[in-house]
Amino acid sequence: MKTKILILCTGNSARSQMAEGLLRHMAGDRIEVHSAGTRPATVRPEAIAVLAELGIDIRGHSSKHVDAFAGQRFDYVITVCDHAKESCPVFPAGIRRIHWSFEDPAAATGDGPHRLAEFRRIRDQISQRLAEFVDNLKVA
Repeated sequence: MKTKILILCTGNSARSQMAEGLLRHMAGDRIEVHSAGTRPATVRPEAIAVLAELGIDIRGHSSKHVDAFAGQRFDYVITVCDHAKESCPVFPAGIRRIHWSFEDPAAATGDGPHRLAEFRRIRDQISQRLAEFVDNLKVA
């Protein structure tokens, strides 16, 4: 049975979308990964662009509300922003909850190149955490 993971943030527009794409790319068919938000918005074009730089296509992703996953079984719920951690719904016992606090790249101000640089920085931070997570899954 595949490990099933739900990644949450507020808008499901940047951090959780990048994490979903990165994790699916890293772990392949060993895991089933989904992402959602507590207040879903539109997937940010910058998130799509910085993952495309790595050959990861998330153009088909859409923002989903966490309620869409109510009642489903997950092995892990990973929150990637503080607000989602605080407002995360209660999941059944046995689900491992992990919290990683990443800055919101969508909050970056400035011109396009500066905003893309912020998305890349957060993408790389998320990628590093996920690589460690996937390595730990291999050991378990």
